[in-house]
Amino acid sequence: MASRKLDLSSALWRKSSYSTNGGECIEIADGIPGLVPVRDSKTPEGAALFISAPAWNTFVTAVKSAAFSRRGAR
Repeated sequence: MASRKLDLSSALWRKSSYSTNGGECIEIADGIPGLVPVRDSKTPEGAALFISAPAWNTFVTAVKSAAFSRRGAR
């Protein structure tokens, strides 16, 4: 698999408006065609995980539809 390095120095990172300041958040950046960079908000200088845009959209749709409901969690 080919590896490429993307410059994220000018990326505009954001986190959910539902986030608290508890330090358990992820941030995403827009503007990378076909990819969604994801990073830990506690270590913004750390590595980012790149998720394909279609996979990210599927994940967000599932979360919004409560597919990851905490109901029944132990």
